[in-house]
Amino acid sequence: ANLLHKTGTRALEAHGVTTQQWAVLGALADPRSQGGIAVGDLAALLMVSRQNLNGVLSRLEARGLTERVVDARDKRSRFIHLTEEGSALWIAIQPEIGAYYGDSVTGFSNSDAAASGSMRMVPAPSLRSCTRNAR
Repeated sequence: ANLLHKTGTRALEAHGVTTQQWAVLGALADPRSQGGIAVGDLAALLMVSRQNLNGVLSRLEARGLTERVVDARDKRSRFIHLTEEGSALWIAIQPEIGAYYGDSVTGFSNSDAAASGSMRMVPAPSLRSCTRNAR
């Protein structure tokens, strides 16, 4: 997992994006997240703790890629949104993500390569394994 984390981060280093940030951007770019997603729901989707996710969100927010918006119905809750800059970055990194996944299935059988396609929203090493290995 550590090797996948390193190679995934290297694939996007020109954009200053880590695999953890890639996973968050991908989840937020998903059409099901339009209108924002609650922090707890995003943490559950990515299978990480809210504490680990908070650090990644803070770094993305500092770069102007995401924003936290107060839920109009529950002022205690925050929804995470991609900003225009975040959406533009997500679009810009698609060629590198495609190349990374293409390289990662080199040597796979057709059925194994096809099966791996269902896992492409989140980078190969899950956010949970990356944050665990970063300790």
